[in-house]
Amino acid sequence: MTEPVTALSEALFNQLQKETFVLLHTTDAEHGSPTSSAISWIYAATPTTLRFAVDGRSRLVANMSANPDVCVTVFSSGTVQAVYGPAKVISDSLEGVPFKLVCLEIEITNIRDAMFYGARLSVTPEYEKTYDKRAAEKLDGQVFEAMKKA
Repeated sequence: MTEPVTALSEALFNQLQKETFVLLHTTDAEHGSPTSSAISWIYAATPTTLRFAVDGRSRLVANMSANPDVCVTVFSSGTVQAVYGPAKVISDSLEGVPFKLVCLEIEITNIRDAMFYGARLSVTPEYEKTYDKRAAEKLDGQVFEAMKKA
């Protein structure tokens, strides 16, 4: 059996230095069922650590408090990567951000290629902010700077 991959590749690490669309999978605290949420405030603090922010009122915070094991699906060049590890709160409130965001960190325990056999991802998912572009850029900058300092 091969050793698990526990560090991001250089390409994946570089991709996660800027805002990236990912799916965060948690276990629902109330029902015990799997959940998926799209997030973009995530970055690689180190090749073995992901850091992300969510609204402090989000159900995700309760989910990860009850069961810290999470998976982050990253759509990368040509493939899909599943990144696993426990999430822990590192800040209950991010300084310099105009509303309460909780900052969490994942210590990576395993990374695996999650693309089905015989296929290649031809285009990575794209999204656009549906509110004021300048306000979005300002908020994104505040959140990423605060996460780096957390």
